[in-house]
Amino acid sequence: MLLPRRTKYRKQHRGRRAGETKGQATVQFGDYGIKALEAGWVTNRQIEAARIAMTRKIKRGGKVWINVFPDKPYTKKPAETRMGKGKGSPEGWVAVVKPGRVMFELAGVPEPLAKDALRLAGQKLPIKTKFVRREGGDLFAG
Repeated sequence: MLLPRRTKYRKQHRGRRAGETKGQATVQFGDYGIKALEAGWVTNRQIEAARIAMTRKIKRGGKVWINVFPDKPYTKKPAETRMGKGKGSPEGWVAVVKPGRVMFELAGVPEPLAKDALRLAGQKLPIKTKFVRREGGDLFAG
């Protein structure tokens, strides 16, 4: 499970979800990837579930890159607690994903298999995604 070793502060504000991604908008490391089409929070458990689904489909062949990291803590108040008395305690970790972000990349497998594996990974995520190829024509046709 992904989580930061240590952070400067235990709790963070929720923040805004407006706008497009600042970086990682193209496939940079692999040959294929999945790109986010909407904004949202992706938890460390969802990232891990997508990774497992992908690696099982490609039967441990090829190489996988995870380009999102859950570094934002989210908090929750206990059940049946009255309002007030401060912010709740940290419950888990999320990655803030904005539209246009390439979240997972894949290399070393044929395109139909990559498409299928990334489709399975996308089903584990709470946001809409699409399959993208690397631009520049230097595709590896494994």
